[in-house]
Amino acid sequence: MKSSLVENPVLPNGDEDLATMCRRALKDEVLLRKMLTEADAVPQAILCAQLTGDESILQKTAPFIDGGWSHMERIPADLRGEIREALIAALKAAAAGRQSGKALTEDKLARLLSYGVNHLVPDDYGQMFVEEAAPWLGRTRTAGWRRRPSADVLADFPVLIAGAGASGLCMAVMLKKAGVPFKIIERNDEVGGTWYENHYPGAGVDIPNHVYSFSFEPKPDWNRVFGLRNELLGYLKDIASKYDLRQHIIFNSEVVEAVHDSTNARWRVTVRNTAGDVEVLAAKIFVPSVGSLNRPAMPKVPGLDSFKGPMFHTARWDHSVNVAGKRVAIVGTGASSVQVGPTIAPDVARLVIFQRSPGWVGLNQSYHTVFSPGMQWANANIPYFYMWVRFLLFWASGDVNHALVQRDPTWDKPHLSLNARSHAVRENMIRYMESELADRPDLLAKVVPSYPPWGKRMLRDNGWFKMLQRYNVELINSGVTRVEPDAIVDADGKRYPVDIIIMATGFKPNEVLAPMHIVGRSGQAINDVWKAEGARAYLGMTVPDFPNMFILGGPNTGLSHGGGIFFYIELQVRYIMQCLREMIERNKSTMEVRQTLHDEYNRRVDEMHARMVWTHPDVSNWYRNEQGRVVGLSPWRIVDFWKMTLAMNPDDFVLDDA
Repeated sequence: MKSSLVENPVLPNGDEDLATMCRRALKDEVLLRKMLTEADAVPQAILCAQLTGDESILQKTAPFIDGGWSHMERIPADLRGEIREALIAALKAAAAGRQSGKALTEDKLARLLSYGVNHLVPDDYGQMFVEEAAPWLGRTRTAGWRRRPSADVLADFPVLIAGAGASGLCMAVMLKKAGVPFKIIERNDEVGGTWYENHYPGAGVDIPNHVYSFSFEPKPDWNRVFGLRNELLGYLKDIASKYDLRQHIIFNSEVVEAVHDSTNARWRVTVRNTAGDVEVLAAKIFVPSVGSLNRPAMPKVPGLDSFKGPMFHTARWDHSVNVAGKRVAIVGTGASSVQVGPTIAPDVARLVIFQRSPGWVGLNQSYHTVFSPGMQWANANIPYFYMWVRFLLFWASGDVNHALVQRDPTWDKPHLSLNARSHAVRENMIRYMESELADRPDLLAKVVPSYPPWGKRMLRDNGWFKMLQRYNVELINSGVTRVEPDAIVDADGKRYPVDIIIMATGFKPNEVLAPMHIVGRSGQAINDVWKAEGARAYLGMTVPDFPNMFILGGPNTGLSHGGGIFFYIELQVRYIMQCLREMIERNKSTMEVRQTLHDEYNRRVDEMHARMVWTHPDVSNWYRNEQGRVVGLSPWRIVDFWKMTLAMNPDDFVLDDA
């Protein structure tokens, strides 16, 4: 399969390259105008201001913008034409070498983006975005070697990664660039992690693709604003191909046990393949990157084993089962259910959906938007255009919601919302539900949650409310009491005959690193360390008594208020690479986070979560463990975690000599 990744067509690396790109874009001016007519106007206006230093066209545009999403602007046609012509003129000047486009300081970037979203973007976001923009500006984003070690030295620091999903692949790319040897253990027969395993009908992402992707691998030809599963999986496969990673991957195998050998400063990692063969591998560095949404949760319902028809979890979809014309039950109304239900409802004879508690299902007008050829062309051919689209979506889908999940102690409606802005969102979502279900007050009573917004994962409307009104769909709001050989019985004792049961019941995110048995320096298993309060790690990555182990996607690194996990992955990988650099360049055998620092960090995590929506007394969610502690989510703004991971402090660790 030919890779859809391109050799950095949107990453100019100097004035000469910028001029060359501009000349290429201007080669067919008729085509350029046509493509810009189809492309979003806001990134055009920002780019014009960047290239020329004249912000007047952007200032003129800002009053017609209400946010970072493309559907949140109402720019008049004549102004669109003015923006287009101004950008073409700017490209011509850059093509002639009169403009470099590189004087993008932190305050300038924040100011341009502020105009682009018509909202004040704080300076620290300018700092973060300038660092994020490093590839576009011809700079190095991640810290490289201060003095490159010899091949012999690097060979003594082999890394073993568990998992070839997005985080494992990112780690592998950076290790390969640095020349550090590594292997990946992957339980499936292909890369992709959750996007390989979740192939149910309608599967897709709820974060825009420009954000839900790596900064070092832009994809200008994304088909949709929000990608579907096959395109996302293809993106990860293409990364594995481009960097020739499969030669480093042991497929159809999983890590059973990892034990730290303190005498030799090595991890002894037991690997078992699907045939049952066992092998013990040695590695200096162990990087579990198995994620948290990889082990399906099946409900404990009496009679489940008695069901005679097909029954499977959404994450283990059985494509040999034809749902057409069948009576189908979906248990659960979370993210996968909201995607599966509307997709299969037109084909089944009857669809019965069992809801334990409703979710906040809202409208995003860009959710089904397909990128025009003009947007794809501009992404690929106009320098910095992709970068600005990414930043606009980064802002729109990121920290703008962080304040909404914070409790206001003076707020007089704490059972409904957390603060005034949270309440406004709640009221807007209810109005949307009322408009969608105007003729079905019975359904409206079932779908409006009693808890504040963001208490559980916020859901994108995939035609959910329209589906609920179909003649062949019924929403049951009383839960499942038992399963019979050919039916499901609800809490009211009503029996629903079904042919197929689909479990949309989520995963086991709080069983971090399970089922691997990981034993640290002192002989204690990590599950025993975490038994009392649940999983904890400094920055979600490193745990005392487990030297040279760095977790990707560890405790308190998930995102729910907004933001793309790919950015968090890059931040974690960058931090880990700095740790490896410190060990290798200083010839240290082990690196272990200090207990006091680890404990203080986690105290602050818990303190922050105590005033956020996920610990609200009326909320039950998978983010909290049995002890009531939030394990699944980061409490920080994205920009806060960026600051925390920007520069590793060696004094935070105990480093032992080789």
